[in-house]
Amino acid sequence: MKFLYDKPAGRMLLKLLTAPALSRKAGEFLDTRKSLPLIPPFILANHIDMNEVAPKGWESFNDFFTRKLLPGSRTVEADENLMISPCDGLLKAFDIREGSVVTVKDVPYTVRDLLRSGRLADIYEGGLCLVYRLTPSHYHRYIYPESGMKTRQITLSGILHTVRPVATEEVPVFVQNTRSYSVIKSRNFGPIVFMQVGAMLVGRIVTEEAGACRVRRGDEAGRFEYGGSTIVVLVRPGRLELYEDIKKASASDTEYPVRLGQAIGKRLNADLR
Repeated sequence: MKFLYDKPAGRMLLKLLTAPALSRKAGEFLDTRKSLPLIPPFILANHIDMNEVAPKGWESFNDFFTRKLLPGSRTVEADENLMISPCDGLLKAFDIREGSVVTVKDVPYTVRDLLRSGRLADIYEGGLCLVYRLTPSHYHRYIYPESGMKTRQITLSGILHTVRPVATEEVPVFVQNTRSYSVIKSRNFGPIVFMQVGAMLVGRIVTEEAGACRVRRGDEAGRFEYGGSTIVVLVRPGRLELYEDIKKASASDTEYPVRLGQAIGKRLNADLR
């Protein structure tokens, strides 16, 4: 992977690998029974805990990759004054300052470019950007982090880089990759942006509700098909106090492992209008 992003020959190959057409073709193959032999080595290589997986006769690799878990495998925090993680993944939090989120190796991502909306970006100035990175070994279904009225889903077309750190150190991955987002008008944390970012060889981001509707915290919101992926949550200033261990990890440029439904911080008393 480092060859693709560091070397001239690798960058030429990268243009082909990041093309959405390749991911679509890969997705088509992974939807067929011909992909079933990939499942056993994938389980071994990624140390998948099959004891928590709902038993099923898989029809394809993607059928397995988007597997459901047994009831009780994940617990959604009941206290609505605590924000929850929408997924299993590796969390890193960033302050939004002067419209930018500074990530690994000081590569800047502007919220304006991320959303392609200056008006929407302005209201998150001074707030928090929560980046949840999912690796292929993670559970790839995700839930709504908060209850409220959700706007219609906005899809922004792009290309499909890997979301591994080797790529985010070299290119502004999150503002180049195909992504989809909505705004959830929550009671406890104000309006939050809830974004899904595709990655190399992820053929589809599958959203349960693409239109405007009322959603409930903890309900399944969608799933990613094969590959590593990312969820980004934007929170306005003065709404959320992250737990200290998460803040310390992010301050040291370290991703913090979280599980779907786990509390990540508490609500701050604020005017949420």
